[in-house]
Amino acid sequence: MIATRTFVLRARAAPTDSRKLLASIGGDAHVEILAHTLMNAIFVAQSHRADVVVHLVLESTADYSRSIRFDAHAMHEIGGFDEAALLGKIARALDASRGMGKDEMRTVESGVSVRTSGFERVVQELAAEHQLFVMDPKGTPIREQAFDGNPCFVLTDHIPMPKNTLRGLARLGAKKLALGSRMLFASQCVVLIHNELDQR
Repeated sequence: MIATRTFVLRARAAPTDSRKLLASIGGDAHVEILAHTLMNAIFVAQSHRADVVVHLVLESTADYSRSIRFDAHAMHEIGGFDEAALLGKIARALDASRGMGKDEMRTVESGVSVRTSGFERVVQELAAEHQLFVMDPKGTPIREQAFDGNPCFVLTDHIPMPKNTLRGLARLGAKKLALGSRMLFASQCVVLIHNELDQR
């Protein structure tokens, strides 16, 4: 039985200013991917998954990256699962982070917190308690991969992970995982990962 499924989405083009974030919907930053990934990670028909944690790391910033953590088990006020509702939740977390110094954390609401920490810091901490998996078409096919404990799946937006990041993830013990030969949206990867684990 899988205890917790953790997803990290690195959104390198997503603004950490809430107004810029909401103004960029439909634009080149592709901020919709944040909402779609969150939606597919947490929600099922007429319910939500209690065993999921999602970290959204937004990196287009004037000061520090923002990592927003959603713990589905602790979330009470979901407030709808449409794109606008979820982007609104992300925007509120960004507003709550205004004026924070580096590596500070604030609780936004039940199950949602925001911190001024970058992607590397977040995955380094997660690696201490989770087996990391990074999506790679040349990795181990998901149906051949064993999953123990609490797996953590590392995803990116439309901007590919830099080679030095992939090397850093490998040093943390991250395993390459393939979901097929095609490059998929992060939100599609989440659906396929859930489906595979649900069947085990």
